[in-house]
Amino acid sequence: MNTLTRSDYESLAEFRYQIRKFLHFSEQVARKANLEPRQHQLLLAMKGLPQHLSPRIGVLAERLQLRHHSTVELANRLSKGGYVRRQRDHEDRREVLLQLTAKGEKVLRDISLYNQQELRTAGPELMTALQRVLGARKSRRQSKT
Repeated sequence: MNTLTRSDYESLAEFRYQIRKFLHFSEQVARKANLEPRQHQLLLAMKGLPQHLSPRIGVLAERLQLRHHSTVELANRLSKGGYVRRQRDHEDRREVLLQLTAKGEKVLRDISLYNQQELRTAGPELMTALQRVLGARKSRRQSKT
């Protein structure tokens, strides 16, 4: 039977807290750049998409864990703001691909630099919290054998 100790809950809570601290920081940076956090996330998902994937709404919706129509609305707002443009797929003209504009590239780079710096500062605490969660699970598995 799987059981959790008080220490397990503390580890999970601390890990969640550290993630939320970083996400809150990132959300504030996005807002200061006049973007909603999910708009920033869409720009980042586009730029960081693995090369074997195309920046289609369905792919981006999956990467963001959003519904298709929510991702369409984000893309609409970003397009209206001049951060992305739509482009027909050369192979399948029915498909629409999203592409970052120069404005989108700049704001994403600026936000990402702030986030990267914050991770250099807060990252060790986040790593410690994750290692504590993983270590607690690992040591319990080892003690059962």
